[in-house]
Amino acid sequence: HDVGDTLLKQVAARLSGHVRSADLISRQGGDEFIIVMGRLSATSPALRLAEELLAACTESFLIEGDQVYLSASIGISFYPQDGGSTAELLKAADQAMYEAKDSGRNCFHCFTQEMQEKAVKRMQLIRDLHIAYQLKQFQLYYQPIVSLQSGAITKAEALIRWNHPEQGLVPPAEFIPALEDTKLITQVGGWVLQDGRDSIQKLKDTYGSEFQLSINVSPVQFADTEQGLHQWLKQLREQGIEGNSIVIEITEGLLMETSEESLSTLLNFRDAGIQVALDDFGTGYSSLAYIQQYDIDYLKIDREFVKNLPESEDSKILCESIIAMAHQLGIKVIAEGIETDEQRKALVEMGCDYGQGYYFSKPVPLDEFLNQKQAR
Repeated sequence: HDVGDTLLKQVAARLSGHVRSADLISRQGGDEFIIVMGRLSATSPALRLAEELLAACTESFLIEGDQVYLSASIGISFYPQDGGSTAELLKAADQAMYEAKDSGRNCFHCFTQEMQEKAVKRMQLIRDLHIAYQLKQFQLYYQPIVSLQSGAITKAEALIRWNHPEQGLVPPAEFIPALEDTKLITQVGGWVLQDGRDSIQKLKDTYGSEFQLSINVSPVQFADTEQGLHQWLKQLREQGIEGNSIVIEITEGLLMETSEESLSTLLNFRDAGIQVALDDFGTGYSSLAYIQQYDIDYLKIDREFVKNLPESEDSKILCESIIAMAHQLGIKVIAEGIETDEQRKALVEMGCDYGQGYYFSKPVPLDEFLNQKQAR
């Protein structure tokens, strides 16, 4: 705390060195400062000051003999267009500051009406998500994963869908990030695990005893030590469901996570016989050392690499390289986003193990998925 206080004092002194004598500068709390500039005939002085403050904050601070580096995020609001009161102006500047943070930090943003609309929409989305969880508006859809050699459905990925009472089906890309940001994903993700667990036997009865269900597990769930992943493993054993009936899909970021709790949970999954798939491979920053260390079973080639097959030579080389590397490591490969027969044939020629995409089927409710075997 003493070091933190010393740093805040140095930051305050550095900021004070750039403002005009007529400006007001204060610390609002935590690591947030407020600067009030009066009597401006244009916006340019505020923008110029923001650029100066960003540059000033990137220079190192000397704390007890050690160099400390910071970055700043700045939000700017103007009177009267952005607010007629202190509270309104602070709120507008705060929203602009968070927009700067979302843009990668170490930058500044001026408030816009779009930010206000975005904030209101987000608050409404979060309220609706809490209601959706309470009223059981979520549903699991299932998308087949097909053996590219035999054409048989051997696996499925369980995908959450939200049937909003007014908007209908809401795309996952619109609400999954909000679930993760608010940590509501731990509750909703727990429901996904339970619902997926309950459907496994029906799927095996239809597609055979070797059938596997893939379930996405968020890094937020791994990081939350009280979210019940261990309890879920216990329930699997109590129901007599073998661990190899399930594949959990994780992101590359989780492998780079240094939290002992997260990695311990992942290893507990492995000890239970549950296989692991690395989703959207090639779009993140995973290390091959981590892939070997945690004994990954499947790599999923991201749809961005598949969509330009077979026309794009670069996409072909990338896919071939991923498949060859994975097979050398004893890892199976699943290609996502297959939409045409030409893509399927190209991946078969490359030796890809499994395929997934609209060419085979879009995600569908469980009852419809169970009837696909007869339809094929």
